[in-house]
Amino acid sequence: MLVWLKDKNALDRAIVTKTYTIGNKNITLESGRLALFATGSVTIQDEAGNFLLTTCGIGNPKDGDFFPLTVEFQEKYYASGKIGGNRFMKREGRPSEASILNSRMIDRPIRPMFPKATRTDTQIISTIMSSSGLSDFGWYGITGASLSVMLAGVKEFEGPVAGVRIVSDEAGNFIFDPTFEQIATAHLDLTVAGTLDAITMVESQGSEVNNDLMVRAFEYAHGIVKTLCNMQLDFLALYTPVHALPETTLTVGVKDPETVQKVQDIVTEDEIKSLYGLGKLEFHDALHDLVEEVAVKLEYNKETNTPKMGDIADSVKWMVQDHMRKTILETQTRLDGRRCDEVRPVRATAPILPKTHGSTLFERGVTQVLSITTLGGPGDIQLIDDMFEEDTKRYIHHYNFPPFSVGEVKPLRGVGRREVGHGRLAEKALEPVLPKQVDFPYMIRVVSETTTCNGSSSMASVCGSTMSLMDAGVPITAMVAGVAMGMIYDEETGKYEILADIQAQEDFLGDMDFKVARTDKGITALQMDCKIAGLSMDVIKKVFDKSIDATGYIMGEMRKCLSEPRKELSPYAPFLLSVFVPEEKMREVIGKGGETIQGIEKEFGVEVNLEDSGTCTITAKDQVSGKAALDFIKNILKDIEVGDIYEWKIVKILDTVGAIVEIARGKEGMVHISKFGVKERIDNVNNVAKVGEIIKVKVYSVDKEKGRIGLEKIVEVVAVI
Repeated sequence: MLVWLKDKNALDRAIVTKTYTIGNKNITLESGRLALFATGSVTIQDEAGNFLLTTCGIGNPKDGDFFPLTVEFQEKYYASGKIGGNRFMKREGRPSEASILNSRMIDRPIRPMFPKATRTDTQIISTIMSSSGLSDFGWYGITGASLSVMLAGVKEFEGPVAGVRIVSDEAGNFIFDPTFEQIATAHLDLTVAGTLDAITMVESQGSEVNNDLMVRAFEYAHGIVKTLCNMQLDFLALYTPVHALPETTLTVGVKDPETVQKVQDIVTEDEIKSLYGLGKLEFHDALHDLVEEVAVKLEYNKETNTPKMGDIADSVKWMVQDHMRKTILETQTRLDGRRCDEVRPVRATAPILPKTHGSTLFERGVTQVLSITTLGGPGDIQLIDDMFEEDTKRYIHHYNFPPFSVGEVKPLRGVGRREVGHGRLAEKALEPVLPKQVDFPYMIRVVSETTTCNGSSSMASVCGSTMSLMDAGVPITAMVAGVAMGMIYDEETGKYEILADIQAQEDFLGDMDFKVARTDKGITALQMDCKIAGLSMDVIKKVFDKSIDATGYIMGEMRKCLSEPRKELSPYAPFLLSVFVPEEKMREVIGKGGETIQGIEKEFGVEVNLEDSGTCTITAKDQVSGKAALDFIKNILKDIEVGDIYEWKIVKILDTVGAIVEIARGKEGMVHISKFGVKERIDNVNNVAKVGEIIKVKVYSVDKEKGRIGLEKIVEVVAVI
């Protein structure tokens, strides 16, 4: 924020800029040109024409018990030279799914870098203003957010933090800042955020990646993260002699030490132990009751809020957290009595909904997710409308988290960012095992309804969706199971324990949420968030190793319900058939103005989709109509040869010459008056045929140059006994 700026001297300001070589990329940082009133702002650009503006705004303190940080990633249609929207609305509307996911990706590693009790209204906005259209630039928003906060003079921020995206092939050859084309063919796609010391956030999708390759990818990515962090420190050192940083001070809640000490003196170990072994709702009720009892003993005054109820509640929670963490580290016993490596009981039931194409209820402990598969034709494939070129999506996973799943009452206000993020995570987990479109041309939508949640519903949706796809008869190549791994870490001693299948209370009281989805062969998706400074590579290796046993147990329980996809699709699913149409035949199949395809759809009650690649897909309500339409198209594609037999209708009578028979759409031949198979001489064709009559004919001559096809009627001979 250049507070000294006035209109008369605004154009004389200094603009700070520097270009850095990161990997094989030249990345330029600049500040002082745009967003002059923002508390902190920076642009990041590369040689390909990508240009990202990130700003940090620091507002006033807000009442409440949470950090009021909002992070937004904005796509602009003009960035890629596109006029988007619909016919009536041409300006940017609701954020695309990519924007929402990028917003979450920036928020997750940035938020923990602020003090937990921050109450100052803070807003970070990343806007992609120019895009090559060849690659994603959203992950640079993490680096931009970190630097803009430091340029805002926020001393409490524990940065720098940076993000990096890499891909690799199966041999482990890594590429930094990949293009969309490289991402589409990659064996592993990995986004990592971290500090100079550790990794703090992970997003990944892979084609059954083994642990060793994943660890090497983490190490490679963190090396670039450290370079990007040092780049920020260097730019800050270059900037501060030119422009003084704003004097920004965050409002951070401070607990009354006297109240904290009194709570510690009042709460007994037996009272804390009474919280062990309780269910989720029982635990929260008992914890609430304990806070109320402590407040009474401290003579809490509701009118004056003295001592502060927030200080009392937080102090009790801290004591429970410390006791739980100490118990795990010393005895390897968890809050619900499980061992550190123990997964809750698992059960899968399929099918469960009678009229859907596929359905499964997956239960892990109290957590239960109902996953439903719906199959559609190519006409149902989703169009992706964002700032890039229009694309399609063949597989969709939608995750829902209604308030009743956690025993709450809240208004339904549409899908939140968390639901979008969990849905995309499940898509990443299952996309690598889906059949190729040429083998299974269906559009696939899976909806996971979280009906009860006691932690890790996103991983339950991965398991439930796997079973639902199998129940629907989708020939997936392998089963996928997901598990949320947690960690308890002691900063003083460095001692830690990895927890398999964390429940809600452990997510609330623990230090890490590391979601791993994998097949028997390897990892298909990862998502990790860390509440401490970050994770060492030793911890990450142990998480991968321990996740194998956890997902192996879960898959074993899933197989008790279904061990492989059903051999047949649901009778309620649409019937799909496909055929390849050569480029030189496309005009014949389409017809003038699309009349041939439209005629097929109307006559057989089907939907026909012909792609530029030549794949022609027929979507029908039943097998009979689908095969009839397919045979019709095959007749169009087939070259007419002598000896071919057809059974079709007469479309025109030439009185003294013959009859014109349509043997395929757009293809006609003539039965000469002498070729009707009767011994007597025919004076007029109308005496032996009529328009609309279906007759069986055989080809006896083909003149390709003149386009003439000679036909003779086949007369069925009835034997007389």
